[in-house]
Formats: sequence, structure tokens, C-alpha cells
Amino acid sequence: MPAMPEPHPSAASSTDAPAAAPNPARATTALPDAVPHRYEAFVAGLPKAELHVHHVGSASPRIVAELAARHPKAGVPADEAKLAEYFTFTDFAHFITVYLSVVDLIRDAEDVRTLTYGVAENMHAQGIRYAELTVTPYSHIHRGIPGEAFMEAIEDARLAAERDLGLVLRWCFDISGESGIPAADVTLDAATRLAPAGLVSFGLGGPEIGVGRPQFKPHFDAARATGLHSVPHAGETTGPETIWDALNSLGAERIGHGTSATRDPDLLAHLAERQIPLEVCPTSNIATRAVATLAEHPLADMVAAGCLVTVNSDDPPMFATDLNREYAVAADLLDLDEHGIAALAKNAVTASFAPEDVKARLTAEIDDHLTTWTSTSAGDRATR
Repeated sequence: MPAMPEPHPSAASSTDAPAAAPNPARATTALPDAVPHRYEAFVAGLPKAELHVHHVGSASPRIVAELAARHPKAGVPADEAKLAEYFTFTDFAHFITVYLSVVDLIRDAEDVRTLTYGVAENMHAQGIRYAELTVTPYSHIHRGIPGEAFMEAIEDARLAAERDLGLVLRWCFDISGESGIPAADVTLDAATRLAPAGLVSFGLGGPEIGVGRPQFKPHFDAARATGLHSVPHAGETTGPETIWDALNSLGAERIGHGTSATRDPDLLAHLAERQIPLEVCPTSNIATRAVATLAEHPLADMVAAGCLVTVNSDDPPMFATDLNREYAVAADLLDLDEHGIAALAKNAVTASFAPEDVKARLTAEIDDHLTTWTSTSAGDRATR
């Protein structure tokens, strides 16, 4: 799910979905409850990297409850049980309202740190060893948090997560597209002048319909000139032309979602030939109705074409999912065994902007987990 900007009169109609979806967080369009039982423990213990997951969109009910207790006048429930109901959306416009109400709970640097470290704890519990977390500085700076204080807070949480949890975090700063050039200017300033040490990439979120990619070319050119990688969302709720624009105008090195790529054989061949990674988020795509059903999800077609695909959770608590569940969905869609699931995990490492030593270590951990699992499973079979 792309970043959400500040509330404004058109917020209810400016979404990244082509149409409203009833109860997207509880979508029941053939989502499996879990991976096949024999793989569930394998996935839970699998060391993983995640490349497409949003900062505020990763706020769990526990984190939201803590922030709501600090700011009781905001009107957000501070009870986790009530938050489960609060996170049940009546339509997509309601989702935006709820999302923005969570953004409004983040009012100072301490709130930023609480959110960020809490997200890191949740990632650690899922076996995630490395993550590139998409952050939208404009949403917070626009609300009055000084940019310097915001950067200090996320960096403090990042360093603490690596020290305490062994989780390596990096940042993608993304433009909230529907807020236009002013948001792009603030985001570029945050990325280039404030430039936190953990920043590795520059992105573009928000709705795609009516928000052309080429208008942000100067901002991406400036960000790329400083060494940042280009990772815009494209082709989630629009056609293949948006992906071409992201590649040709923004120099995209990875594509966020890219759901419509399979509609254009030339584009699909281009992505496959150049191994431009696709950040696929299956549950999000179903919940937002970017894809109608899992049976129609293009993940298998992307893989069949030779594309480098990664699996991600987007806004996990908002859509009642997490990365382990997304691997469950992918395993079902692609009919994977343990070897295939491990290969999918390696794709994320390959596609990441992690330091080479981190990539090597995480790849080795995936291999070790697979070897241990398969040898133990073979031993169990031999004793039966």
C-alpha cells in the first residue's frame, strides 16, 4: 500500500485502488489460512528479507494502543481488543481515514521512535533479518515534527534494532504522490540534505491514477545523483504504461507491485531479461481489489516469464497479514516445496540493497536452515 498524505477534502476519493473494497482487511477471496502444514514451521524459522513494507502501515494494534494512550484526544481506541474492530474497514475510503488517524498519533520524535522500534520487534518475531522500510517523511514533517528530530528518532531505533535484535534496517524515503511537487520537494530535501545513514533508496507511493510518474523525474534524478536507488510503485492499479514510465523517467531499479506487467509481453520480457525485481504483495493486491482473486493473481505468470520476484507484506496489520503469511500465499500460488520457498527468500536478498556482507550472511543462513530442515525431515522419514 502506498504512502498516505495529510488529510484534505479529497482524501476520501484519492486512493490507490480503482474502486472501494468492502472490508479489505478481512478480505475472504480465497486467501489460504496458512501454508501447507508441513511447511508452516519451515517458513516460520526461515531467515528472510523484506523489501516492500511501509512504516506507519506496519503499526500493530499493540503499537497503536500505546500511541493512542499517549494521545487520548485523538479518538483512536487505546484497547487492543477494540482496535481489532477499529481496523475492520467498511470501504476503502474508511481505510484511508483509519490510516490517517494512525499517522495523526505520531506527534513527536518519541512517538516516531516508539513506532519504528515496535515495527522492528514485530519483524524480528517473523524471522526477518533485513528490511528496507518505506518511510514518508513528508507526512510527519508536514505535521510539525522537525526533520532533524524525525531523522534522529528513526536512526536511533534502527541502531537499537540491530544491537538488540540482530535486525538490519534500511530506509526508502518515498514521495506521497497525491500531494504532488510540494511533497516531492520535502522528500528530496529529507533524502539529500538530512540524509540519514540508513537511507538507501528513493520511492514514489500514493495513488497512481492521475499521478503521472514523469513529473517527478527531476526529484529522482537528484536523488540518484547522490547514490540513492530508485524504487517507485508502478502498475499496481494502473496499466503497464505506468511501469514503463517508472523505468524510463525515474530510472527504476525495482518496481513496487508491478501487478499489471503481465498485460504487456514486451514489458514482461524486458523485466525478465534485465532481472529488474518486482516487489509483489499478494494479500494487499486482493484486499485493495488491484487483483480480483488469488486465482487471477499474476505472480505465477511473472515467475514463468523468468522475472525476479520478491514477496512482501506492504501494510501487514492493516490487511491482517505478515511476511510469513505472504510466503504461505506464494507457496500456494507457485506450488513450492521447501527448496522453492528458500529460493524465493534468496530472491529478496539478491534484490535488496543490503551491504555485501549482510547479503552473504543471510544467504548462508537460508542455506543452513534448508539443509537442517531437509536432513531432519529425511531422518524422521527413515525412522517411520
